[in-house]
Amino acid sequence: MDAASLLIGLLVGALLATAVTLGVVALVSRRRPGEEGLEPVHESLDHLHRLLAGMERARATAHGELREQMGTVGQTSSLLRQETAALVTALRTPHVRGRWGEVQLRRVVEVAGLLEHCDFVEQPSATNDAGAGVRPDLVVTLADGRQVVVDAKVPFTGYIEAVQAEDVAVRAERVTAHARQLRAHVDALAARRYPTAFRPAAPFTVLFVPSDGFLITALEAEPGLLEYGFARDIVLATPSTLLALLRTVAYSWRQERLARDADQVLEVGRRLHARLTTLSGHLTRLGSALSSATARYNETVGSYESSVLVAARRFDDLGVAESPVPVPAQLEATVRPLRPADQPAVGSAGPAEERDGTHG
Repeated sequence: MDAASLLIGLLVGALLATAVTLGVVALVSRRRPGEEGLEPVHESLDHLHRLLAGMERARATAHGELREQMGTVGQTSSLLRQETAALVTALRTPHVRGRWGEVQLRRVVEVAGLLEHCDFVEQPSATNDAGAGVRPDLVVTLADGRQVVVDAKVPFTGYIEAVQAEDVAVRAERVTAHARQLRAHVDALAARRYPTAFRPAAPFTVLFVPSDGFLITALEAEPGLLEYGFARDIVLATPSTLLALLRTVAYSWRQERLARDADQVLEVGRRLHARLTTLSGHLTRLGSALSSATARYNETVGSYESSVLVAARRFDDLGVAESPVPVPAQLEATVRPLRPADQPAVGSAGPAEERDGTHG
């Protein structure tokens, strides 16, 4: 219910209430003639007048606001109609239509997480096996080095005309024309032989349709359009299906990088193991040298005690020397051999003895 209908209902209700009030007052005035009987009538009429004046002001305000809102809606509708007509006119232009498809393709690639100049290249130039120059919109590089060619130049003039058509027969005719245009573009794309221009390349070309509605409408008129493209190595892909394809490519690149990192880690591990082997050899030879030096030292100390100190003690006995000659002590420590931690040596000392330094 709008504001005008509500105000009319309130006005009718007020009039009925006034009529009832006047009838009651008339009955009362018959019983009580004079000025005192007409005073309530004046008060009721004044109150009704104020009420009607307020309702009129409210109605005028609501009517003005409604008129203003309707004017705004009309202006917005007119502006939207103009913008829509300008957009349709622009999309009828081939280069504008192609640019819009390229922008849509770029957004899909960015959402898929691919990196420019690493995972894909935009509009590269090449020459096919027939010697003709080709320039697709996108070339995606797979993890194995192969390339997938993507073309986004799709005609959809018939689709726009079908959407604008008000007659059912005209719409069906334009939908058929749209499917026919898309089929002809499949033939033209197959004739460019993109896979031969980018080697190594996948044996098919992706025909990017910028909107799912374009392909769905074409399939209404020609359900076998997808199979027609497959037979000519053309894959028709909408933003949703192309996004799934590019996500798979991005995932394969991540797996390839992980595998490459794993190979590098393995190579570093091999080098570290070889160096540890060399260091273990050095430590083993050093331990052998220390053990041999300890044995030679003890032998020297024994010879010193048995042959030299005996004669030196004679000086002490004769009281010639000021102080006795010190006796060097023998070394009892042994060199600890290299062995795995889970294979303790037989007869090895416990942790307390090792901490005391009684073992090497």
